[in-house]
Amino acid sequence: MLKIGVLASGKGSNLQAIIDAIESGKVSATIGIVISNKSNACALLRAQRHGITSIFLDPKESKTREEYDARIVAHLEKEGVELVVLAGFMRILSPYFIKAYKSKIMNIHPALLPSFPGGHGQRQAVDYGVKISGATVHFVDEGCDTGPIILQVAVPVEDDDTEETLSARILEQEHKIYPLAIQLYAEGKLEVIGRKVTIRQK
Repeated sequence: MLKIGVLASGKGSNLQAIIDAIESGKVSATIGIVISNKSNACALLRAQRHGITSIFLDPKESKTREEYDARIVAHLEKEGVELVVLAGFMRILSPYFIKAYKSKIMNIHPALLPSFPGGHGQRQAVDYGVKISGATVHFVDEGCDTGPIILQVAVPVEDDDTEETLSARILEQEHKIYPLAIQLYAEGKLEVIGRKVTIRQK
């Protein structure tokens, strides 16, 4: 069974969606470890409630980004992690990390990439005046939200939307497509060719 490691910095609602999907049998995987760069991250508490190993790694104890990432990778490898899942992890991964888990790192972004990469994708969508936004699950490369796209879902932007109201509706869809993307990976149905991800039917 696929073993995943989750990196999170905040509330961990996507982590919870993944845990729920695993416990309900919708995702054929186990979570080996949850790691956070924030000691007060709710994601750590969510993991503990479900008996999942969880640790806080203080970035201040590492001199460089690569050194910090090496510590994370060491924990992931110790737990036998095969797929790294970013769930609101508010750090840019170093080339060292990307190389260690090449094509084995997933992220979810609250916009229809390549539109509105980086922080506050929902606010960018509202400010720009687009009529449709959404969420994107993608593999992580060395760029910022530039990796091959796995799944996307569209969410209409209403005339009276604020960053908060749009964020809430997008988050509902994130909780659906992230577990689905992990299950497709677990079933070996994702094939990356250049920039494109093909989903095999069998």
